[in-house]
Amino acid sequence: MSEASEIKTTYTQRGLRRFEVAIRHKELHKYQVIRGDNRLVVMQQAQVKMSQWDEMWARKHEAEQKRQERQQHAQEVEEKKQLVVERTKEAQEALAVLDTVLSHTLGIDDTVDWESLKKHADYTKPQPTKPVPPEIFQKPQRSDAKYQIKLGFIDEFLDGLITSRRVERKKKVDARFKSELERWQKARDQVAAEHNDRVDKYREDMKAWEVDRATYLKERDQGNAAIDKRKEEYLKAQPQAIINYCDLVLTNSKYPDYFPQSYELDYNPETKLLLVDYQLPSGSDIPTVKEVKYVQARDDFVETQISQSQLNQIYDNLLYQIALRTIHELYEADKIGALATIVFNGFVDSVDPATGNEAHACVISLLANKEEFEEINLANVDPKACFKKLKGVGSSKLHSLTPIAPIVQMEREDNRFVDAWAVVDDLKEGDNLAAMDWESFEHLVREIFEKEFASAGGEVKVTRASRDGGIDAVAFDPDPIRGGKIVIQAKRYTNTVGVSAVRDLYGSMMNEGANKGILVTTSDYGPDAYEFAKGKPLTLLSGSNLLHLLEKHGHKAWIDLREAKKTLSESQID
Repeated sequence: MSEASEIKTTYTQRGLRRFEVAIRHKELHKYQVIRGDNRLVVMQQAQVKMSQWDEMWARKHEAEQKRQERQQHAQEVEEKKQLVVERTKEAQEALAVLDTVLSHTLGIDDTVDWESLKKHADYTKPQPTKPVPPEIFQKPQRSDAKYQIKLGFIDEFLDGLITSRRVERKKKVDARFKSELERWQKARDQVAAEHNDRVDKYREDMKAWEVDRATYLKERDQGNAAIDKRKEEYLKAQPQAIINYCDLVLTNSKYPDYFPQSYELDYNPETKLLLVDYQLPSGSDIPTVKEVKYVQARDDFVETQISQSQLNQIYDNLLYQIALRTIHELYEADKIGALATIVFNGFVDSVDPATGNEAHACVISLLANKEEFEEINLANVDPKACFKKLKGVGSSKLHSLTPIAPIVQMEREDNRFVDAWAVVDDLKEGDNLAAMDWESFEHLVREIFEKEFASAGGEVKVTRASRDGGIDAVAFDPDPIRGGKIVIQAKRYTNTVGVSAVRDLYGSMMNEGANKGILVTTSDYGPDAYEFAKGKPLTLLSGSNLLHLLEKHGHKAWIDLREAKKTLSESQID
């Protein structure tokens, strides 16, 4: 069965927050890391992939069981010969697939169908059945015939003579009626109590069912809303949304089960360059059986393997096909013109025969311009010749796994972030924020926003000091609905903040692919600044707003712009 790790948060080289969960299927030897900027979507994608693996394993297990059963019961030579034909056909089909990796995708529209990512099914668990009131048997009535005294002629004559005899007969009838009435009442009360218990149980079950259904519908609707938001962000060409979209394109690409299908993506919105670091299958993953024979003398099946030279040729051709196919799928799915250039770096995990150690090497790298690539008729090309025509980089014998330098290298760390230091705890009630050192003021802003986001598990990082109007801090809010990446700029000003600072913030927010921008100052903003921010995902916090935020988290300070101007002028800081 498939297994999933705990979902965790990571950050790309651009400081973008992403969720990731590792999924594994031990029997299929499959491992994949699902990444995205939305927790619910990542979990949904992981669940879909694990379901596919489980179904795949079930089919494989079932097929293997059937094969074993056929072998076990195939006592007759003709039956075993037929089995040989089937296994040979399977082997040849597996080898044939490797020659059609590129052509297979040409008849498929790789554009992401957003609706297919959504859940549309209603809650399927049956509603609890309401208990039906029980039918209670007829209540005994004193007037019933069986409780009447029936006398024959002699009994009537004797009762007339002997009064006590008549009284005794009546007592017996009355006692019988009373006894049966009590039994009826007891049975009625027991049936009613059992029915009441069933009603109480039904109400509890119904309440739990309604809660489960409401939870399912809420999660379904939230997940669907997240997908709609993701689509909207993609159509607006937000950088992170483009990465997420390309990730979906490659996730939807169908390969044989033994392909790793693992990759990392990075995108530069200024140059429209998409970088793909792709995990390729190793030579040991490739099927090598070309024929199965039945040796009657030994009552045994013998597999014939392809030669090593054939394997090398198939493997090299396969890697060229994967590179071209990946670029084709991404360009074909690019409906908003977000991609101008794609760089494909193919990596292979193997064991170095010289050292016996595991190796992770880039063996193929290709840069393809969209305009040039779309002029190629992939249905008729020789993959290797096409790769060379596009000036791809790789050894002449890819199967040798000779490492090469990628055309473009993916940066694994974002060097903009620096270590933060504590400021707010040393803040005194009489400290004038407008006269603070500008770098200390930036760290003060980081700290107070870190406290603000702490309850939701958010994180705030400070960027390198530049004093150039760039980003001073980046916040990552994990809330799946309203959260995301937030850029924060801190302006320790003694004069009114103009519209240019707000424009700079908006430009930084768009460039970073952030959901929101926050500008914090010790002074205030002019009318043109507020007018520009209107209708945009921008928040302008004045000095009074900042003091209120500090007080909210238990810190007091004050702002005196006149005194700050004098102090800063004397110290020649401002």
